[in-house]
Parts: sequence; structure tokens; C-alpha cells
Amino acid sequence: MRPVLGWRSLSACLPGSGHGPISARSGSRAMRDAVPVGEAPLQIGSLAVGSIARRASGWWGMVTLVATEAVLFSYLLFSYFYLATQSGPNWYPAELPSFTLSAPSTAILIASSIAVWFAEKGAETGSRGRLVAGLLVGLLLGTIFVGLQLKEWLNKPFTLSAHSYGSMYFTVTGFHLAHVVVGLVILAVLTVWSTLGYFDRQRMAPVAIGALYWHFVDAVWLAVFFSLYITPHLR
Repeated sequence: MRPVLGWRSLSACLPGSGHGPISARSGSRAMRDAVPVGEAPLQIGSLAVGSIARRASGWWGMVTLVATEAVLFSYLLFSYFYLATQSGPNWYPAELPSFTLSAPSTAILIASSIAVWFAEKGAETGSRGRLVAGLLVGLLLGTIFVGLQLKEWLNKPFTLSAHSYGSMYFTVTGFHLAHVVVGLVILAVLTVWSTLGYFDRQRMAPVAIGALYWHFVDAVWLAVFFSLYITPHLR
């Protein structure tokens, strides 16, 4: 059955009812009075954060962004391999890329992706503690990765403008590092929101969106690590 509205509240909304022109203030009061008989007034609270369900429109937007950024890194790595094949064996520096810092960095970034996956599963099961713990661990490991990457940059005997190899090395790793920093900002915001209890089983789209971006950053590093650190030793 349709809800029945009180005649008094309806008449107040009609022109020519003797109440004069409806102003914004009187109109809002009339609409507040127009409550279905036998029902309580609607209570308006604070807005929720994020869409309901995992595959929200924002998730598909992130998929589009990830695809676009994947093309960017594909072009960068293509340029790297093109210069390597066209310049001959002397294109690489005398000291090939070391695994001293890059290997631990790779393991740390993979572990951070596992931690974020753990947090995402916590959101799906409604476990706030698991969600917050996973995001914190992922944020900490990602920060360590950035520190190791900056340390490796400082240890390089060449600069961005030294030669084409140096330009490609710092460009590729620099673009990836910028994406890691963006991912850390996303994880930090998600950690704060999760601590405040903004997410549950039904409303966890921001967590899924942030996790998707972080997994993409980790996958890109695996391609960068193989291209810049492993392939020079295979020639």
C-alpha cells in the first residue's frame, strides 16, 4: 500500500492554499511534516565512505588507470631494450647492477603485497583488526622499499645525465618509485579510515581499489627488476 500523507502537510505545499508563496524555509518545514502516517521521521546521519560491493565504479576506474600506466611502463622498458640492442655490449656500465639491495627490496615489496592482500581479506570477513594490521604492515614495508631504493640511487657511480643507460635506469626506476609513493599515500589514508571503522563487509570498495593499485605497483617492479637487474647478467 502507498503511504498516506497528512492533509495538513499536503495543503501547505499547494499554491493558493492560503499560506502564501512557498519559501525555501517554509517548504523544507512542510516536507519535514509530510511524514507517512504511522512511520517515524527519517534520521539523516553522516555519509558513509565508499560504495557498496567490491566491483564499484571506482574499481573499474582503477582498472582503467592501471591499464594506462601498464602501457607507460611497457614503453619505458621497450626503450630500454631497444637502446641495449642497438648500442652494443658496451652500452652497459662496467659495474653491472648489483643484487645487494635490489633483491631484498624485491622480497620486501612482495611481502607488502601479501600484507595488503591479508588486509583485503580481513575487510571481506569484517575483521577490523586484520584489516588495519595488514595495511600497517604493507605501509611499513613499502616505506622500507623506498628507503632502500634511494640508498641504491646514492650508491650509483653514474647520474641521470651521464649516458643513455643512466638516463634509462633513473627514468624507469624513478617512475616506479613515484608510483610507490602514491601507493603509500593511498595505504596511509586507508589505514586511518579503517582504524575509524569506515569499512565493513558490504562497504569495502576503497580497500579493494587501493589494494588493486598496490598489487599493480608490485607487479611492475617485478618486470623492472627482471629487465634492469637480471637481463644484463644474461648477455
